[in-house]
Amino acid sequence: MDFKTLPPGPWRLENVTVPACLIGQPGDLIRASLGNGLPLDMNGAMLLPLFTDMHTHLDKGHIWPRSPNPDGTFTGALTRVAADRAASWSAEDVATRMEFSLRCAYAHGTATIRTHLDAIPPQDAISFPVFARKRDEWAGRITLQAACLIGAGDFSEDGAFARTADIVAAHQGVLGMVTYPLPDIAARIRAFLAMAAARGLSADFHVDETLDPASNTLRLIAEAVLDTGFPAPVIVGHCCSVSAMAEAEAMVTLDLVARAGLHVVSLPMCNLYLQDRRSGRTPRMRGITLVHEMKARGINLSFASDNTRDPFYAYGDMDMLEVMREATRIGHLDHSGTDWIRAFTRNPALAIGTTSPLDPANCILLRARNWNELLSRPQSDRIVIRDGVQIDRSLPDYSELDPLMEPT
Repeated sequence: MDFKTLPPGPWRLENVTVPACLIGQPGDLIRASLGNGLPLDMNGAMLLPLFTDMHTHLDKGHIWPRSPNPDGTFTGALTRVAADRAASWSAEDVATRMEFSLRCAYAHGTATIRTHLDAIPPQDAISFPVFARKRDEWAGRITLQAACLIGAGDFSEDGAFARTADIVAAHQGVLGMVTYPLPDIAARIRAFLAMAAARGLSADFHVDETLDPASNTLRLIAEAVLDTGFPAPVIVGHCCSVSAMAEAEAMVTLDLVARAGLHVVSLPMCNLYLQDRRSGRTPRMRGITLVHEMKARGINLSFASDNTRDPFYAYGDMDMLEVMREATRIGHLDHSGTDWIRAFTRNPALAIGTTSPLDPANCILLRARNWNELLSRPQSDRIVIRDGVQIDRSLPDYSELDPLMEPT
C-alpha cells in the first residue's frame, strides 16, 4: 500500500524534498512546494522525476524459470539464451513476457524504456513487429524505443544484416551491435556506422563486456566517430574492460570517449553478476566501468537495469530505484558529489533523445527525507503519479507466466 492516499487533484505538493540539481539550485537536497491546486503537506517526502531506463532486454525477460544459467557465467548465459530463443521465442511468447515487464516498470515509476532486441534472423522479423505493437499499446504510459542486437561476428555490409537494418529503420529503431576483439573489428565498426548513417539511424553498442584488459573496442568506437564525423548519437554500454586496463591506457581511452561525445551507460547489477565469476573462487572485481573518471571528464553517464530474470541476470524487477540503490553501493557514488540522481533521470533521457522533467503531475513520491532514508529501504510504498493521478501500483503475479515456463 502507498504510504499516503492523495485526494483527487490537482494539488500543490508542499514541504517536499527535491534534489537541488534538478531545479537548477546549488546544494544537495532542498525543501520546496510544487504544483497548483489543493495544498498537501507531504512532511518532507522526496519527489523525483519519473525514471528513464535506457538499456533493457524486454525480449529476454523472465525466461529464467525455463532456461536458468547453468553456472552463472557469461558463456552459460549466451548458450542458454540461444537455445531458449530457438525453441520458444514466438511472437506470442515475446509479447507476453514483454507485457509483464512493462507492467512492472510502470508500477515502479518508469516512463521511458529503450530495449535491445535479439536480431539474428528470423528473430528480427518476429520481435520488431511485436515491439511496435507494444509501443502503440503503451503510448502515453511508457515511451518505448528499440535497438537491434547482433554480435560483431554476425555483422556484414550486405546480406542478412542489411535486411535486419532495413527492418530496424522501418520500425523507427536504433542500430545496435556487440563489439569485442576480432582481427577486423575496427573496419566492422566503421562499416556499421556507415550503415546506420545511410538509414538515418543512431547507434547503441554493447562494448567490452569482459574484464580482459586487451579488449578495447571502446577506443575504436570513439576513434571511428571522431574520424567519420558520425552525425547521430552513439551510446556505449557496459565498458567493463576499461576497469581492468593499465591506468594510462584507460585514461587515454576515456579522453577519446569524451572528445567523441559518446554517451555511456553502466549496467552494474548485471556486470556484478557475470564478471569475474569462476567456480569455487570469490570474485575479485566488480565489473563496473570507470564511472567517476567518466563523470569528471564531462561524459554523459547513465545507469540502467539491463536484464531481468534471464540467464544474464537472474534477478530484478524493472525497478530503477533498485538500480540506483545498488549502483550507489557498487560504484561508491556516495561521498562523491550531490548530482548522481541525474544519471538515473536527466542523463539517460538526454542520451536517447527524450526529457525527464520534475513535474508534480508526473513524478514519484517516496517516504524519505534524505538520501540515506531513500536508499536504506526498498521504498515499496512509494507513490507514482501519472497525469495528475495516483496510479494503482499492483505488480503482476509470476503465476501469469506459468503457461510459458516449460523447460527448454
